[in-house]
Amino acid sequence: MPPFAELLRRHRHAARLTLEQLAELSGVSGRTLSDMERGRSRGPQHRTVTALADALALEGADRKQLIELARDGRLRDHWKRPTGLCELPRNIDDFAGRAAELAWTKNLVRDEDSAAVANVGLITGPAGLGKTAFAIHAGHTLRPDFPDGVFFLDLFGMSSRPLPVERALALLLRALGVPDQQIPPDSAECASLYRSLLRDRRVLVVLDNTASEEQIRPLLPGGGLGRALVTSRRLLAGLEGVRRLNLGPLPLPDTTLLLTGITRDRGASDSDSVLTQLAQLCGGLPLAVRIIGNRLVSRPAWSAAELVARLADDERRLDQLKAGDLKIANAFGMSYEQLAPSARKVFRRLALVTGHDFDAALAAVVGEISLEGAWDVLDELIDLGLLQDGGAGRYRFHDLVRLFARERLKAEDPAAEREAIEGTMTSWLLRMTTTAGRWFEPAYGHPDQPDADLADLSSPEEADHWLRVNVDNWLGALATAASDGRHSAVLDCVESLDWFSDRWMHAPHWHEVFTLGVEAAAALGDPVRQAGQLNLLAWVHLLPRDDPETALRYTTEAMDLATRSGSTTEIAYALHHAGGALRRLGRLDEATASATRAAEMFKANGDFDAYCHCLGTLGTCLRDAGHHAEALERYLDLWAFLNDAGSGVTPSVAAFARPIALARAGECLGLLGRRPEAITKLVEAIGLMEQAQSHVPQAHALETLGSLLADEGRKDESSRAYARAAEVFESVGDADASRRCHDLASTAP
Repeated sequence: MPPFAELLRRHRHAARLTLEQLAELSGVSGRTLSDMERGRSRGPQHRTVTALADALALEGADRKQLIELARDGRLRDHWKRPTGLCELPRNIDDFAGRAAELAWTKNLVRDEDSAAVANVGLITGPAGLGKTAFAIHAGHTLRPDFPDGVFFLDLFGMSSRPLPVERALALLLRALGVPDQQIPPDSAECASLYRSLLRDRRVLVVLDNTASEEQIRPLLPGGGLGRALVTSRRLLAGLEGVRRLNLGPLPLPDTTLLLTGITRDRGASDSDSVLTQLAQLCGGLPLAVRIIGNRLVSRPAWSAAELVARLADDERRLDQLKAGDLKIANAFGMSYEQLAPSARKVFRRLALVTGHDFDAALAAVVGEISLEGAWDVLDELIDLGLLQDGGAGRYRFHDLVRLFARERLKAEDPAAEREAIEGTMTSWLLRMTTTAGRWFEPAYGHPDQPDADLADLSSPEEADHWLRVNVDNWLGALATAASDGRHSAVLDCVESLDWFSDRWMHAPHWHEVFTLGVEAAAALGDPVRQAGQLNLLAWVHLLPRDDPETALRYTTEAMDLATRSGSTTEIAYALHHAGGALRRLGRLDEATASATRAAEMFKANGDFDAYCHCLGTLGTCLRDAGHHAEALERYLDLWAFLNDAGSGVTPSVAAFARPIALARAGECLGLLGRRPEAITKLVEAIGLMEQAQSHVPQAHALETLGSLLADEGRKDESSRAYARAAEVFESVGDADASRRCHDLASTAP
């Protein structure tokens, strides 16, 4: 029963009056009194209520309470009247995807723990991701949960003049049925009245395109039954007590489904593969999909395949993503205009970065600002959705946003300025790469006086990490420097990566790196350094690519250049790599002879780092020839040599080679039938390889360990070893070996 009805009946009973008697005393009809007490009339007029109060002889607090409850009832009656204001826009019939996100909204509105979540769902994400369409679709989907109304208000957050809070409150109060004359003049009172109306009613308010925390706070429910869905390009990190949903790009299947739904009435028959290609080029942005779909629907004679060709051209893609008043660049431009001029400059220049992601140090270089300033700018770009936070201090563009940044760079920055900053970035990346790579060269390590403008790499682990996560960027810098004729810088950088390449031998880019090195040395007219790069190309085809015939061709070229130049070091390396290639080809006598000559030359030159690698090759030749006991002896000798502090081997090289020698000894023990000893050595070797990040040797050692454990009847341990081998093989890109080990893990006897 409404509070007014209950209170009126209680006062009548206290006065010992019947309905007829009260009607006679007050002048209010008996039927009207009956409707009031039964709750059919919740908010009688003020003069009616005062007449009843007089008839009941109410004074003070009792009189005031009856009058105020009647006023509340009148407000509720007004609120229930259909106003047509803040009506939810029409739903989109071809909406697709976002099933998990829609489930999130349902959980939000049905969660009765209002104190914990403040009844508010905040939906954020960059331009073009369909936040508004999603919120509207959610509003229509949830309408049955809100019998008291679903309302929508655009706050114009991306415009130069966002909707003022006072205006927003007035619109919402009118939509809720409050007459203009009863809207308080003070915004704080308006907000209070607004919250009171939402407290006891099942109302959903969709607040779209929010500019800031200050704009949205007064518009949020304060608890109770009302709910709000808020959308914003900004993260609104200052809002407290809200549930957050960050929309990301649609997965390709959902993107294709959306495009198929938009174009379903098109006369032309487009193949599924072509529509999938179009969807992929849209980058998961529903706005881009909508534009492409609308273009196809409005021109039935168009070829979807032709549109694929147009979109595939990066220079033309943004121009193609427009249909009528829909243009993807305009959506990005609204966010871009929100940036300070200094942040716009950094945003544009970041389009010069060739890799998929980058860190604050590189952003500082291209922006010509401090590292602290770069962090501030990157936070602003993340907040507006113009960059994506990749985690671990990495940032990245959406593909279409990168194209937009590139367009703004060409439009706003002179060509000479663009070339200058690209040169600065390229130089910085080459110097960083050279410094990082030399951590692993026996003759270098940490520089005594590192360049002040370079990021500090204080350990081999930091150098290793930097080279791996920035590979696309420094590889792009190498290619740019090579095309600009900066051969000396290219060759210095490539040579610094020689020893590091052993740690990351499965990486796919070494052929490109060392080919650039060969070309740079040739351009400089330096046959010795060219021979060194050819030897490294031989290594690439010997190990990562497993192409011994091509490796032999490179060693032949290297041998010719090194012999004519009198470089015994490069002659020895050519012999060493040739020995490895000959062994792979089954020409074991020739392989042994070549590796023996190389070992002798390295030892004579005092290069014990390379000498220990030759000893390993000789042991492998013996193993492949079936001389397992002799091979075991050779590997144990190598193990002792690497553990000898006086051997002359650089400690970092010894740390890398030691577990490989131990694993090879374990393999030979297994071949000799001494499985328990073999297992012990392999387990120790695998632990050392884990520390040294020697992934390829580790994967092979794990596979060997799995086989030995299976032969020993240790099924569970064998299965675990095979499973781990499958993981490591997968991490280095060897899918065939990964599947093989996965199958062995499942079927271990």
